[in-house]
Amino acid sequence: SSSLNLICCNCCTLGLNFRARGQGCEAHQHLGYPCGHVFLTCCEEEDGIDQPTLRRKEKPEPTALPKRGNGPCAQQCAVEDGQARCSCFPGFALAADGRTCEDVNECVTNTHSCQASERCLNTVGSFMCEKQTTCPAGHQLKNDACVDVDECAAGSDGCAAGFECQNTVGSFSCNPRQRCFTGFTQDAHGNCIDIDECVSVEEPCNSGFNCINTVGSYTCQRKIILCSQGYHVSEDGARCVDVDECHTGVHRCGEGQICQNLPGTYRCDCQTGYQYDMIRRVCVDVNECWRYPGRLCAQTCENSPGSYRCSCTAGFTLAYDGKNCEDVNECNNNPCSQECANIYGSYQCYCRQGFYLKEDGHTCEDIDECSQSIGHLCAFRCVNVPGSYQCACPPHGYSMSPNGRTCRDIDECSLGAHNCSATETCYNIQGSFRCLSFSCPQNYRRVSDTRCERISCPNFMDCQNSPLRITYYQLSFQTNILIPAQIFRIGPSPAYSGDNIIISITRGNEENYFSTRKLNAFTGAVYLQRQVREPRDFLIDVEMKLLRQGTFTTFLARIYVFITTHSL
Repeated sequence: SSSLNLICCNCCTLGLNFRARGQGCEAHQHLGYPCGHVFLTCCEEEDGIDQPTLRRKEKPEPTALPKRGNGPCAQQCAVEDGQARCSCFPGFALAADGRTCEDVNECVTNTHSCQASERCLNTVGSFMCEKQTTCPAGHQLKNDACVDVDECAAGSDGCAAGFECQNTVGSFSCNPRQRCFTGFTQDAHGNCIDIDECVSVEEPCNSGFNCINTVGSYTCQRKIILCSQGYHVSEDGARCVDVDECHTGVHRCGEGQICQNLPGTYRCDCQTGYQYDMIRRVCVDVNECWRYPGRLCAQTCENSPGSYRCSCTAGFTLAYDGKNCEDVNECNNNPCSQECANIYGSYQCYCRQGFYLKEDGHTCEDIDECSQSIGHLCAFRCVNVPGSYQCACPPHGYSMSPNGRTCRDIDECSLGAHNCSATETCYNIQGSFRCLSFSCPQNYRRVSDTRCERISCPNFMDCQNSPLRITYYQLSFQTNILIPAQIFRIGPSPAYSGDNIIISITRGNEENYFSTRKLNAFTGAVYLQRQVREPRDFLIDVEMKLLRQGTFTTFLARIYVFITTHSL
């Protein structure tokens, strides 16, 4: 309380005045507690130290003071069985004479309450704690606390030969060198006593082991740790760690499943290409070929466990993308004795002139050109000569080509070797020529060498049915033309959206060699639909009716078709 602080301050001032005058400090025995205690502390304080700061201690139990003087006692006196019994105030201890009191050094007897970061300062009858800013000798400041300096470890002890350094708190000592076995040390009397390594050695055992001291040594005993299912003791024995069932192989995942480790357990997942069967509780293969038909492989899809693979038919090889098929060029492996032609998915062997392909489809064999009818070495006729052959052409309409085998058509029209009149037009055909002429019908006029146009029409029906234009064409084909063959196209020029045509053969097709077909709304075609075995001339009329904006307009194509022998 504030009144107690005032009393202490006044009693201390009184003790300081006694000390300054050189008077003795025994006057404290005439003062009561706690004033006498404070008076004595301030009166006996050494020079050079400012007024001490007293650390408030736990409030002491009240002490009954004698009503009269202390008698023979220095501090407190009590009468027991008719005799005086002396005692001391807190912070003092009774001396051996049983009468005087000596100050107790709380800092040495370790009865103070200072923190590790504070320094204990003894005072008369008490102590005080001072924040450490400098450390005492043999100590150093570390993390705001004074710690002992190990002079022996630092090599600054200076012990003589035959002595070894032993660190003490704040200092060190030089002791005779140990003459005991390892695990023992000498005591003050020179006896060898066992070293408790479990106490003196820092971390003698690894984590997870207990240290057990033995005579001259120690042992480490593994700690007994019980772990839950799915966990096991770690290698250092200090804790429980998860069991990786997937890595150790103790899981129960089936075929096609992937083990996924979890804390304390594991999970079975299906591999890619498998799906979980809820009924059988297993992973079953996915048949990708059935699930995605026609989308995975270009040709053949073959299912495999967890996946699929693409394959190709004979004559093809799988591309780098693993899906598409590429044609194999079998000719690179020289499967033919002479010539090879690669075709899509296969190959074909053929022979050079003068050879024929045998039944094995690969081997070529020489032929007698003129005596055998295999092949046509000459376009028209083969004349055998010793060691070779010569070719001949028909006597009229052909000449021998520079290659000496084929016959070349003579263009009589361009050479003038024809007998057409001045009013006729010479038209060359294979092996011969034709003299052509035409005149326009009544009510038509000739506008070019091949066209007639209508002059007028008397009525609507006549305009609908009679051709607006008649055009002449000449076409020449050989007898070996492939059937059916498109030989002519007809349509309006220009064509407009909404146009529609009707095409038909109105004359010259009595034997049904020709046919028409509509390709689209404004294009028609004429076909040779029957094979013409011998050379023959045809003149056919092809009519096209154009429907444009509700009105029909007729056009007529008059076509000469000359079928000639094939090239010689």
